[in-house]
Amino acid sequence: MTPARGRETVDFARTAIRVSVRRACRAVPAPRSTYHNRSRRPEQAFLRKRIREIAETRVRYGYRRIWVLLRREGWSVNAKRVYRLYKLEGLTMRHKPPRRRVAAKIRDARSPATGPRQIWAMDWMYDQLFDGRRIWVLAVLDTWSRVCPVLWVCRTATAWEVTSALDRAVGRFGAPKVIRVDQGRQFTSRELDLWAYGHGVTLDFSRPGKPTDNAYIESFNARVRAECLNQSWFLELDDARRKVEDWRVEYNEVRPHSAIGDRPPIALLCQALGPPEASPGAGILT
Repeated sequence: MTPARGRETVDFARTAIRVSVRRACRAVPAPRSTYHNRSRRPEQAFLRKRIREIAETRVRYGYRRIWVLLRREGWSVNAKRVYRLYKLEGLTMRHKPPRRRVAAKIRDARSPATGPRQIWAMDWMYDQLFDGRRIWVLAVLDTWSRVCPVLWVCRTATAWEVTSALDRAVGRFGAPKVIRVDQGRQFTSRELDLWAYGHGVTLDFSRPGKPTDNAYIESFNARVRAECLNQSWFLELDDARRKVEDWRVEYNEVRPHSAIGDRPPIALLCQALGPPEASPGAGILT
């Protein structure tokens, strides 16, 4: 008997029950006027279409500016409705622009330099003056001859400082074919990209979190830190520039480098290019 009673319950549950509107509203409970009411609001399709049209032509406009334009066109809507439809259309604007990404070359495709002015490496370091104010040092190194074309000291690390330092380096040494850098914001900037395009230079970006992709400049930074920055006391920016430049000249002309047979880097450069070509204009020794 129990299974039969169970089947009756199931059959009863599947049976549609028809009740009057008055009884249904009383059971909910809800007023009958709500059931019989028909919305008098105008159709939102045209408004949503106009919001999308404005957003597509003015991509940096948020919902408030779109609401102002709609009011000028004669639409009688408030900002809250525009915001709701703006969200429904999926038009939420990014307040922070995405960071410009660059593609890093595959590590296996990189080949070592076989001569001067083929591959440069570049990176930032920071230090401070005697009163704690921070200064930045841009280091540039020729990976074949180990010559340092420029050590640029500045107050802020910006793309403009990078291009200014590279102009000085190119004036002393000539433009390279490739510059290896990390993916810092100064190196991924449009200013440096434009400078590289104008000088026919390829920017070779290392992979994120892989400092070994630019090992030459990392090793050079350690030498600059140990032999110059940690050994000097900088009173002001000009004093720091003078002392860092003196160390750069000594590094290029005097300091023996074990990787090139304990010779100074300028000796290897002069051997490859010859003394007249090694110092065009003001000369790399200046």
